[in-house]
Amino acid sequence: MATVSLHSHHHYAQQINVRQHRLSADEGAAMGGEDSGPNPYELLLSGLGACTSITLRMYAERKGWELGDIDVRLDFYRDEDGGEHIDRILVCSAPLSDEQRQRLLEIAAKTPVTKTVRQGVAITSTWK
Repeated sequence: MATVSLHSHHHYAQQINVRQHRLSADEGAAMGGEDSGPNPYELLLSGLGACTSITLRMYAERKGWELGDIDVRLDFYRDEDGGEHIDRILVCSAPLSDEQRQRLLEIAAKTPVTKTVRQGVAITSTWK
């Protein structure tokens, strides 16, 4: 379904290969990196945000709803008990009814990446 490869040749900086695309990742200066790209949590949020926006657009197109521009803001944080949370704020430039907004919130809660993050995923690591 999805495959990426990474190469690290300098401190925390990462070169990420996704199909024909090249991305970078790094830690910020506060974590000892050079801030040459988004950090891993920012990349996780980016995937969740992109999936949210794409899924909402697909759903709205099927319904014939005009959303205009879609903005998604995601904030990851840990509470004082160590619990991890993501707040997702959605904004559409087109006017929506309360019913449309509610339905789109329900759809956002069911996007493929949302489900994966909520349910967790088995991860197997091996050396080659």
